Amino acid sequence: MERVVVTGMAGISALGDEWARIEAAFDAGRSAVRVMPEWDRYADLNTRLGAPLPAFEVPDHWTRKQLRSMGRVSQLAVYAAERALADAGLLNDPAIADGRMGVACGSSTGSTAEIRAFGNMLLNGVTDNLNANSYVRMMPHTTAANIGIFFGLKGRVIPTSSACTSGSQGIGYAFESIRYGRQALMLAGGAEELCASEAIVFDALYATSQKNDTPELSPRPYDSARDGLVIGEGAGMLVLESLSHAQARGVRIHAEIVGFGSNSDGTHVTRPEAATMRIAMEQALADAGLPPDAIGYINGHGTATEHGDIAETQATHAVFGPRVMISSQKSYLGHTLGACGALESWFSIEMLRNGRFAPTLNLTEIDPRCGELDYITGRARRAEHEYVMNNNFAFGGLNTSLIFRRWP
Repeated sequence: MERVVVTGMAGISALGDEWARIEAAFDAGRSAVRVMPEWDRYADLNTRLGAPLPAFEVPDHWTRKQLRSMGRVSQLAVYAAERALADAGLLNDPAIADGRMGVACGSSTGSTAEIRAFGNMLLNGVTDNLNANSYVRMMPHTTAANIGIFFGLKGRVIPTSSACTSGSQGIGYAFESIRYGRQALMLAGGAEELCASEAIVFDALYATSQKNDTPELSPRPYDSARDGLVIGEGAGMLVLESLSHAQARGVRIHAEIVGFGSNSDGTHVTRPEAATMRIAMEQALADAGLPPDAIGYINGHGTATEHGDIAETQATHAVFGPRVMISSQKSYLGHTLGACGALESWFSIEMLRNGRFAPTLNLTEIDPRCGELDYITGRARRAEHEYVMNNNFAFGGLNTSLIFRRWP
């Protein structure tokens, strides 16, 4: 089996698209959550909180032809992929277009502007705003397909449109593709564009935050005073490479991926299940050949929903006991759905390399029903670890766990 390393990383979030800027926001305790007055038109939507990108403009060198098939979610994914390729020294390299590189990524949904246009046709019998590219911009695999076409990739395409595990499944399946010799290179990650339709999905489940007058105080993962999640947007992408291929190029290595676990609850479509969350973590440990005490830090899913926080932390405690450090960056960025697994993997690797782990924002009183863990609060925690874990869980009972090793 091939060893798999990360040679490129990039993303875009409501706190920026450079790690230095994002880390500075973590250090300052700066939240990206704001009130969304543009949602006032939706009378039945209770939450008014979101974490949008402050601004996003497509790069000047992108052509009109390239943009025709891309809605916003694909634009974000391609933007992150382009920057990750540049970070890996592979942008415009012939190696990415000769079959050696594939892509594994997804989003919760395609671009909702196109979905609205199709809905208008079904409701009103008109085809205004529909054209030959409308379906391509809204199809579930729009991010993976557009990345493949934009960069001329000839390898396998693995769409991972699985809601909140889209990004982490993308990384996990890309890892397995390289590990078992199917590809030498993979782009892996996920993306999401912000839409009120996503907020109302959770609103209907009584799972969104109602702190509309105090956006800076929400979400509050693992906290007794939490009242629900906040939806965000962004994209994250990693370049994965076989170790032998990376060493032959003489390229910088950010980290090694050593374990991946993924399973299904098989019980309920929206209720988290601690028992199978635990198994996913144990699968990742077994895949990596590691005991639980090898993991120094866990990047928790931490959505700030009651059932999710409790199930996740109880499962984590069952595997690791009370000693392992844990925090959630959703407290700063909201829940970026299809992007969160990729963004949080990027953050995990950066924190592992720097030996500084961000706290959970707004966590002041840990819910006693949560599992006993070493919750990072207040300020960043300095610690040197060899391994970190990133966990994500999604509707449909989907669980993922990734383990990264610090590169010597």
